Amino acid sequence: MNLATAAALSGSALLLCACSGPTVINTEERTTTTAAPPAAASTTVASNAHLVNAFDYAAEVDGRTGYYFTSPSGRWQCAIKPRVEAGCQNADAPASGIRITDAPDDVPGPDGEPAAPNAIRVDRDRAAEFAVVTATAYGLEPDPAEVLPFNRILAVAGFRCNVQEASGISCLSETSGAGFTFSAEEYATSYVDVPPDAP
Repeated sequence: MNLATAAALSGSALLLCACSGPTVINTEERTTTTAAPPAAASTTVASNAHLVNAFDYAAEVDGRTGYYFTSPSGRWQCAIKPRVEAGCQNADAPASGIRITDAPDDVPGPDGEPAAPNAIRVDRDRAAEFAVVTATAYGLEPDPAEVLPFNRILAVAGFRCNVQEASGISCLSETSGAGFTFSAEEYATSYVDVPPDAP
């Protein structure tokens, strides 16, 4: 046997010995981790049947473009602030209470102290809530914003809002799926879309 073959056989034998080891016996309970099932995807797709031209509602306030509208009654002023929030407040007295039946009496104010809410809003990633905002947070001065007609949808930058005679004003964060619907008589923390066959 030549020297090269002998060296190769010795190396193979050494490798086989080094790779073998004692048998490992595990007596611990076997645990398996299963991931939670994914959340069910929403089966409701927001309608685009009644979109308005968002450009008609654009206004620059404090160097930022927002999309502002007034309800057909003139009672509410609302805004979509791109990729941030959508909200509404009372047009007659924007700094005073929201005047929605069953709205909370107090919410945390900007300073953390309890205060009467004067707006309802939905942020990009959070649930809808009543809030305390500045008097012009969702309105334009000195003139009111363009009226958003009944059964029309203003959709821009991750939010959509509409006004319907039956349900009131409704806004949605397209990112989180959270939203609100309200009128002077009631509110809900969910979005109500305009039916595709609405006039």
